[in-house]
Amino acid sequence: MKQSNRLNAICLVVWAIFLFIQPLLASDKIDSNNCTFKGHNLYGKIQFVNSFPDLKVQIVNSFPDIQVQMVNSFPSKCGQWQAVNSFPDLKVQIVNSFPDIKIQYVNSFPGIK
Repeated sequence: MKQSNRLNAICLVVWAIFLFIQPLLASDKIDSNNCTFKGHNLYGKIQFVNSFPDLKVQIVNSFPDIQVQMVNSFPSKCGQWQAVNSFPDLKVQIVNSFPDIKIQYVNSFPGIK
């Protein structure tokens, strides 16, 4: 009987750990329905910074998480970015390793594929 209680207690602890960790792991994925990552829109006015970014991105030529089109105005669709120097929607730092997401620049059809 004691062994059964221990097994139940272990199962309960494992289940509790799983419930706690699962949302943390899931938040590291791009929400393709809303075009967001960790609550940040992946479109809009972007300020490129060297420190204290909202998001770290790596520029790649293949297998991106999102394809980005740089536009001059109205960046309202998923993957459309307008570079600004002030009042950004998102601050981005370009990195060579350990990015939050990988982007590929495109001339048309931006977004998550």
